[in-house]
Amino acid sequence: MSNYKLLALDLDGTLTRNDKTISPHTRDTLIRAQQQGLRLILASGRPTYGVAPLADELRMSEFGGFILSFNGGMIIDWSSKELLYSDYLPEEQKPYLYECSKKRDDFVILSYCGDEIVTEAPEYPYVMHTAFLNKMPIRQVPNFLEEVTYPLPKCLIVGDPEPLHELELEMAEHLKGKMGVFRSEPFFLELVPNGIDKAKCLSLLLDKIGIAREELIACGDGFNDLSMIEYAGLGVAMANAQPVVREHADFVTLSNEEDGVAAVVEKFILH
Repeated sequence: MSNYKLLALDLDGTLTRNDKTISPHTRDTLIRAQQQGLRLILASGRPTYGVAPLADELRMSEFGGFILSFNGGMIIDWSSKELLYSDYLPEEQKPYLYECSKKRDDFVILSYCGDEIVTEAPEYPYVMHTAFLNKMPIRQVPNFLEEVTYPLPKCLIVGDPEPLHELELEMAEHLKGKMGVFRSEPFFLELVPNGIDKAKCLSLLLDKIGIAREELIACGDGFNDLSMIEYAGLGVAMANAQPVVREHADFVTLSNEEDGVAAVVEKFILH
C-alpha cells in the first residue's frame, strides 16, 4: 500500500463516463484499492441522493468511505450514515435568489427536498438534465419561494451559458462575503453557503479523522474541483479538465472516458 490513505473524487467528468456510469475497470480498481486500505471520498456538487447510488456501487460503506455532497455543504460518513458537517443558505437571501431567477424567461431556479428536485419549471431542458444526473424525480411547485421554507444546502439557477455568466458576475458582486456563487457547468449556476468549497470540507474531514493532507489524492475536472486539487498532497486533473485545472494540478491523468481514475490508482496506490 502507498503513502496515500484517501482518494477524493469528483463525479461528473471524473469518476463517471459521459453517460454518467462508472466503467467496470474503474469500479473494480477502486474496490481492490479499498480492500488494501484506501478510503474513498465522493466530492460532488450533487445532492446526497445523487451521490449515494455510486457510493453503494463502489461498496464504500464496507470500507469506511465518505460522501461530500452539495459541493462541500454536507459531509456524511457512509458506513454509519452519520452527518459529520452541514451548512445552509442564509434565509434572508432567498428572496434575492428568487428575484434573480426571474430576470429572464430562460432562467429557472431549483433546489432539493429529500429525494426530490423542487422547481416551478419541471420540463425545462436544464432542469431535466439535473434530474438525469442525479436520478431524482422532479416536483413542480407553483411558487418556489413560498415552497422552500426549510433550510437549503444550495440552490441552482440554470439557463443558457452567456446570460448566465452575466448573472453570475452580478450575483457574485452582490453576495460577496455572504454566499458563494460559481458555475459548475456553463449552464449551472451554483448558489452555496459562504466559504463552502471542496477544499474547506476536506480539511474539516481530515481534521476529524486524523489524516494529513499529504496522504490525500484529489481528482477532478471542473472549476469547483480546483480548490481540492490545490489542497491535496497529490492534485490530479483529468485530461478532459478545464485548462486552468490542468495547469494547477500536480499530475494530469487520462480522460474520464479512458479510465483516468483507475490509471491514477494503479500508478500511485496499487504497486
